[in-house]
Amino acid sequence: MKTNFLTPVVAFAVIAVAATACKKKTEVAVADNEPHGIILANMDTTVSPKDDFYNYVNGNWMKNNEIPDDETSWAGFTILRKKTSKDMLNILAKAKKSGKYAPETDQAKALMIYESKLDSVARDKAGIEPLKPALEKIAAMDSMEDFQKLMTEDAVAVSQPFLGLAAFSNPNNSAINSAYITPGGLGLPDRDFYTNTDPASVKIREQYVDHITRMLQFLGDTEESARQQAETILAFETKLATPRLDKVASRDFRNFNNPKSIAELQNMLPQIQWEQAFEQMGIDKKLDTVIVMQPKYMETLKQMFSKPDFDTWRTVMRWSTLNSSAGMLTTEIEKANFDFYSTTLNGTKKQKPADERALATVNGSVGEALGKLYVDEMFPPEAKAKAESMIENVIAAYKDRINALEWMSDSTKVKAIEKLDKFTVKVGYPDKWKDYSSMEVKPGNTYYDNMVAVQTWNLKDNLEKIDEPVDRTEWGMSPQTVNAYFNPFNNEIVFPAAILQPPFYDYKADEAVNYGGIGAVIGHEISHAFDDSGSRFDANGNLVNWWTDTDLKNFTERGNKLAEQYSNVEVLDSVFINGHFTLGENIGDLGGVLGAYDGLQRFYKENGRPDNIDGFTPEQRFFMSWATVWRTKSREEALRNQVKTDPHSPGMVRATQPLLNVDAFYEAFDIKEGDPMYLAPEDRVRIW
Repeated sequence: MKTNFLTPVVAFAVIAVAATACKKKTEVAVADNEPHGIILANMDTTVSPKDDFYNYVNGNWMKNNEIPDDETSWAGFTILRKKTSKDMLNILAKAKKSGKYAPETDQAKALMIYESKLDSVARDKAGIEPLKPALEKIAAMDSMEDFQKLMTEDAVAVSQPFLGLAAFSNPNNSAINSAYITPGGLGLPDRDFYTNTDPASVKIREQYVDHITRMLQFLGDTEESARQQAETILAFETKLATPRLDKVASRDFRNFNNPKSIAELQNMLPQIQWEQAFEQMGIDKKLDTVIVMQPKYMETLKQMFSKPDFDTWRTVMRWSTLNSSAGMLTTEIEKANFDFYSTTLNGTKKQKPADERALATVNGSVGEALGKLYVDEMFPPEAKAKAESMIENVIAAYKDRINALEWMSDSTKVKAIEKLDKFTVKVGYPDKWKDYSSMEVKPGNTYYDNMVAVQTWNLKDNLEKIDEPVDRTEWGMSPQTVNAYFNPFNNEIVFPAAILQPPFYDYKADEAVNYGGIGAVIGHEISHAFDDSGSRFDANGNLVNWWTDTDLKNFTERGNKLAEQYSNVEVLDSVFINGHFTLGENIGDLGGVLGAYDGLQRFYKENGRPDNIDGFTPEQRFFMSWATVWRTKSREEALRNQVKTDPHSPGMVRATQPLLNVDAFYEAFDIKEGDPMYLAPEDRVRIW
């Protein structure tokens, strides 16, 4: 799972795992001569599961695998993500060879974006020329009127470090989209990179200044001038970062729910003419209210805008525009961008192949256009039906677990069950595909032109939704995405086609392995409806408290206990997990394992219990499957970065830490007091 900002407004809870694609629509995902289920060769049976369950299951895999130079980590899901990319590249090649897609079709646009990204000769020849119109506008800015135009009329070409505007579900009435005022983007991953004072953070800021210095020289600046500007940029971005909510506070959407009338907004930040600004953004309706996500941040801007420093603002906006456009420019600029954001921050040694980078661009631009091709060629209908059946079973098991809770009152249980009953479940692909026909991607466009067309279309498509009903048929991921997510506003769990493959689901593996894989992923996403963040939304997706005071107190106490447990996990020397930041994902993992385990037992009750396989009971294979899914090798830089920025615990922790709280795990492997894997019953946490 992984919590990513899929819009500027809200973070969905995502699983951050991946899977392979099938060979043909009617074939299964794994060839007949390939092993299925638990791969014994990956185990290290010289290790006792009572001593070190992770290495017992994954020891030989850890010894026999190295992280590829173009990856930050290597795990079951990253291996499968890479294979899925290869499958998608084959699909693109077939589409190009077929010649059947007219230029105005969505699939043809996908091919045009792909090929223009691959045309490095044209990009290198263009140099920084594509940026010059935007840079000239920035250079000419010397009034608040000019500044406002840059933030509105030129919002695509000029990167926005100050403010953002987006449409998303209203937390108080999730059936309607509202306008959200958001903080702008920063050059470093998040607030902590600017405010933390530990040596590693200080060093990264020094390296960031070096990176900016290098990049500005591509615009013709001298090294001396570039370094002076870089110091100015870091200081200014620190001012923009400091008043923002920290990552723990950002998990509580109540902190973002600050509806304001336009008059109140005008008073909050009077230097912007808001009604005019909305018109300049292309919003053709009169807005009554907006949601200001971070009022404290707006206070900082109010002070800043009261004494405009246009010299500094020009410097910052010039850098921000170059930085956000780096991947669209020359190969040298793209490589310099990679050197900092991938090598310095995450330890990646080399770029991915050009075709994979181009594919990633297409997936991010017109993903559903490729999704149609993926589904037609690679997604078997029986996979969708099987997944829907398993989801139904795990939801039923979850209901049983809720009804059996001793710490929750009957009245709150009714509300929790109502939330489960009103789940929308999406599997495989959307019923209605996105229509990219108005996107101005055309034959002969440069890559930069194509990306401006994509971003212009995305902005217009989003802003047109303001004050309109939410289209609950839309998906937040394309079918070829190897992931899954829960959306609290729609009260929906979503499983794209690509995740319904090994190691998460394998037609030829036993049910224990499948429930330990995709079953636990299903349970994980269900659990997000009841984690520290999702539990604040009701069955209709509204930010409503449906808990009694006592039940909420009980839930919070259990959550705090789990947070403390994870906060004691040291992943590197003196680097500990932030248990409160990762709490939602850890609740998801624990609830996912428990829900899937009970779902497996329900399946056996209805269909009969199987014999042992390779000497392992079904229960043992279930837990081994879970540990297999999360086996991971990570670079130290990537691991440090993950602990700072990612609300998911590292894979090697996810593989075992939830299991320490599951009584059935102890029973399956006869783990007793005194064994290293033993956690005393009073220290185990049970929430759902």
